[in-house]
Amino acid sequence: MNSLVSVENVYKTYHQGHVEVPALRGVSMDVAKGEFMALAGPNGSGKSTLLNLIGGLDSIDKGSIHIDGVEMTQLNETQKTKIRLNKVGFVFQAYNLIPVLSALENVEYVMLLQGVSAQERKARATEMLNQVGLEGLYHRRPSELSGGQQQRVAVARAIATQSEIILADEPTANLDSETASMLLDNMKQLNESLGLTFIFSTHDFHVMEYAHRIVYLHDGQIEKDEEK
Repeated sequence: MNSLVSVENVYKTYHQGHVEVPALRGVSMDVAKGEFMALAGPNGSGKSTLLNLIGGLDSIDKGSIHIDGVEMTQLNETQKTKIRLNKVGFVFQAYNLIPVLSALENVEYVMLLQGVSAQERKARATEMLNQVGLEGLYHRRPSELSGGQQQRVAVARAIATQSEIILADEPTANLDSETASMLLDNMKQLNESLGLTFIFSTHDFHVMEYAHRIVYLHDGQIEKDEEK
């Protein structure tokens, strides 16, 4: 398999006072370009930790992670930031939108950091908001949007950067079933039309129904890797 993401024998332990809490214990997996997959398991299984490590938001204790052939463990923080800026888009459970910016400005923000011109930023942000069904809501701030709409702004922001990989941490956790289905339909369409690779962390069976592949984690280890 031609891997876009390669995780090899990864260990991660957190320290809570004098207590060591193992989060991942020897996890290995490969993710091909264009996959639409879920990391599933109960709270504490290690799925969010693995997602954060793939995105370079945290450091591993042992093992290696490659993103498009680049070993993340060999990079300094500046180099990791560059990878996140250009290769990886994030959709967080808490949305992480900037309250004082409009939907359009929130989507434009990461492109601003990338150095994209103002004209292209606006055009691309408008197109991405349309893609996720938010036509006409460009100038609303997060407080003027529903939870589902805020999550779709977060998705639009992630894909507007033209990242190859979208990491989504419990993206449906705060949504009702109808809004969750709409969001998942949006992301599935983007996966199919743009060839984007989606990796979710979830314990929502609704998300698992959409995924083409589910990697089940339990106590920091892969219990099962299942393709549909």
